[in-house]
Amino acid sequence: MPLTRITLPLFLPATRLDRFARAQGAGADAVILDLEDAVAGEDKHAARNALADLPAHTPGDVPVLVRINATDSPFFTEDAAAMKGLPIDGLILPKAEDAAACATLSRQTGLPVIGLIETARGLRNAEAVAGACLRLAFGSIDYAADLGLAHEREPLLHARSELVLASRLANRPAPWDGVTPGIKDETAIETDCRHSVAMGFGGKLIIHPAQIAPARRGFAPSPDELDWATRVTAAAAENAAAIKVDGQMIDAPVVKRAEQILARAGGTR
Repeated sequence: MPLTRITLPLFLPATRLDRFARAQGAGADAVILDLEDAVAGEDKHAARNALADLPAHTPGDVPVLVRINATDSPFFTEDAAAMKGLPIDGLILPKAEDAAACATLSRQTGLPVIGLIETARGLRNAEAVAGACLRLAFGSIDYAADLGLAHEREPLLHARSELVLASRLANRPAPWDGVTPGIKDETAIETDCRHSVAMGFGGKLIIHPAQIAPARRGFAPSPDELDWATRVTAAAAENAAAIKVDGQMIDAPVVKRAEQILARAGGTR
C-alpha cells in the first residue's frame, strides 16, 4: 500500500522486534518501529543496531516506517545514518519544525519523510514542513504539553484545523491524527476516529493492536452515509443538469463529498 493511502499505522517499540511479525499481521496499514519515545536512552544504540536484522519485504507485507529521534536529539545523527539501506518504506521525524531539515533527511536517506507536528513552532511552519514531507501527522500529546493545553478535543480544534489546512495548501494527503492513550476503551477510540474524520484527517496513529478494529469502525462511513453517497454519485452519473436526492439539490461540491465518502469506505475495508 502506498504511504499516501495509509489510514492506520501501528507503533511498535524498536526494542521488540520479536513482535514484528505479529505486528505486521495485526491488521494495521503499516508498522512504525519506534526509536524515540518507546526506547529508553540507554537502549537506543542497541535498538538502532537491531534494525539491521529486519527481514526483507515480501509481496503483501504492510509498509514499515521508523520513527527516529528529533533533530535536536543527541541520537539523531546516528539514527539518520543507520536508516540508509534498511528494508523500510519511510521515516517519521518527530518534532518537525523546519522544512529544510525534513528535505535534507529525505535526501540523505533516500526515504520519504512524514513530519510529526508536536510543537508551537512546528504548527506555525506546518505548511512549509508539509511541502518538504510526504505528509504530516499530529503529535497531539506533545503539542498540548508544549502549549500547556488540556489534551482534549476543544483545546486542540485550532491545531487540528491548521494541520488539515496546511496539508491541503501543500497538496499533500490529509494528515494522520494523534494517538488515543486508552488501549482497551473501544468506544473512545471509535469516537476519536469519527472526530478525526469530521476534522478532515486521513488517518490516525495507533499504539496497540486492540485499537485497530474500533479505529476501522470510526473511519468507515456509516450505513446511512454510504447509502446517501451511493445514490448521489449514481444520480450525478445519470444527469448532467440539476440533480435532486432526498428532495435536496445536488451540485458539484456535494458530489465531491459523496465521492470522498465512497473513497473512505474503500480505504477502511
